[in-house]
Amino acid sequence: MSKKITIYATTTCGYCKMLKSYLQSKKIDFEEKLADQNPQYAQELMQQSNQLGVPFTIIDDGDKKVGILGFDKSQIDKVLGLS
Repeated sequence: MSKKITIYATTTCGYCKMLKSYLQSKKIDFEEKLADQNPQYAQELMQQSNQLGVPFTIIDDGDKKVGILGFDKSQIDKVLGLS
């Protein structure tokens, strides 16, 4: 089953850039929502994570959603089955 990945990010966030680059290097598709460009995305970020820190990644496999704050490579690998 494929996993839907959504990344809440900002245009100036270095960790966001590293996360996106990492996923691209693994050929993993994701949707990016720039919270500093769209107030609706900032509101979604707050609702999903109860804070405004980025990057905040949601990995949804259809059965459950996992939220990961920051560029936590080991946790991302674990949830995506890359480790």
